[in-house]
Amino acid sequence: MVQITERDEAMVQWLDVVRLADVEAVRWALGAFVGAGQPLSLWRAQLWVARMTAIGWLDRSRRAYRDGSIVCATRLAIGKPPPSLFRQTTRHEVAVARVSARYLAQGFTWRRDRQPAGHREHQADGVATRDGIVELVEVELTPKSWQRYQRIVTNHGYRLVHEDVDRVAYFCTADARRPDGAAASGVRVAGMGTVTDAVDGFLDEVAAAVRELRRLVG
Repeated sequence: MVQITERDEAMVQWLDVVRLADVEAVRWALGAFVGAGQPLSLWRAQLWVARMTAIGWLDRSRRAYRDGSIVCATRLAIGKPPPSLFRQTTRHEVAVARVSARYLAQGFTWRRDRQPAGHREHQADGVATRDGIVELVEVELTPKSWQRYQRIVTNHGYRLVHEDVDRVAYFCTADARRPDGAAASGVRVAGMGTVTDAVDGFLDEVAAAVRELRRLVG
């Protein structure tokens, strides 16, 4: 009989939020939930995945994502059907899970952003909170049009002024930082975010957090 620990339950609750994760994200999340502040070994992460898969709490697949496997919580674990691994957003969701796990390791909590109330609003990829500081987190793997960036940044600025949001942080690949991206919108990019480092080469670096967003909503 497999004993379910509080860490197992916390991990499954986290997977309910991020939906999909690769083993690298699992390593960091496991380390976070035991208070290590760093990733556990690949062997321990694989052992945990195998144990949760054996009791029907996890499902995993190698078919949809690069060379490694993706894991997700099953209906038995969270009462929801597992997400499709063949969606176009799979790579992005896995990247968000990696960023989320790094935040957990730094002592943040992680949750989904609120659903937009209309087409003018934007939903961030996640919300990280620590010591009362609320940070919207965006993960960009491919560039958007400057018009789209402008709408997103304007909405971030509104939320910084009118909602309980303190910072906005962007994690970007090199491709997503091309000149036709955020910089081309005329918005200054730099300054306000304080997230630390890159995510193991998968995401190149913390590209930016927007310093003068409040100015956009005047």
